[in-house]
Amino acid sequence: MTEILGIPTAVLSGQLLLGIINGSFYALLSLGLAVIFGLLKIINFAHGAMYMLGAMVTVIMFDVMGVNYWVALLAAPLVVGCFGVAIEYFLLRRIGGQDHIYSLLLTFGVALMIQGILTNIYGVSGMRYAMPEVFRGGFRLDFMYLPYYRAWVICVALVVCFGTWFVIEKTKLGAYLRAGTEDSQLMQGFGINVTLLVSLTYGFGVMLAAFAGALAAPIYSVNPVMGSNILIVVFAVVVIGGMGSIAGAIITGLLMGVIEGLTKVVYPEFSSAVIFLVMVIVLLIRPSGLFGKEA
Repeated sequence: MTEILGIPTAVLSGQLLLGIINGSFYALLSLGLAVIFGLLKIINFAHGAMYMLGAMVTVIMFDVMGVNYWVALLAAPLVVGCFGVAIEYFLLRRIGGQDHIYSLLLTFGVALMIQGILTNIYGVSGMRYAMPEVFRGGFRLDFMYLPYYRAWVICVALVVCFGTWFVIEKTKLGAYLRAGTEDSQLMQGFGINVTLLVSLTYGFGVMLAAFAGALAAPIYSVNPVMGSNILIVVFAVVVIGGMGSIAGAIITGLLMGVIEGLTKVVYPEFSSAVIFLVMVIVLLIRPSGLFGKEA
């Protein structure tokens, strides 16, 4: 058996694949957080709950209601995104302009409420999700076996992430978003509905989290606490990349997933803490994050 640094190639490639898959989810979730904080200056502690809602709504649509997988994959993020717009309109707008701690506490409370309600209804054991027929099987490569669904997750996550980056950073719509959050009165003078823009931006960030949840449903256990398990890791990824940095969220999310996966090969016991070690080192060297702007 071929080995690299004493590690079998099959083991190394398997963990690398797992790291890329986890990194794809980290990138999607971190991107949503970066969009919301970077453009709206809201610390969204309900992001993990939105990820969980995306997964649960997908399961309910696909397995319970019999909706086609592709329809559920698109409809679930839209449903959760509309819920996010409602949160921004009825709750977050009331504390606009206040210190960041208010948005953190408010969204944290919302997340606890959502998690508590769904735990009472569904419990914490998880919901069944049948793998769509089209994704059963995989590619048999010389050095590893790549399931079709995992390949799909990696590809669609990269397309969504870099498509979002392009729209925000390189298009007129993105320029309106950035300008509207930096000088809302000026943009209103040009006839731009800034309040609607803010609501849609928050809803879009929530949709990214819900889309990640919809993709995760066939791979991970779907239950009301799945969002809280990943939220702290995603916040660490955002801090490493730089709070509010769109490109930083994408690149760092993928990179941290790969580092976590490779750590499982070398020292499995430390894999759950390696991202936080990287965060500490980055903050000591560059407090604004790898891609953040210096104050």
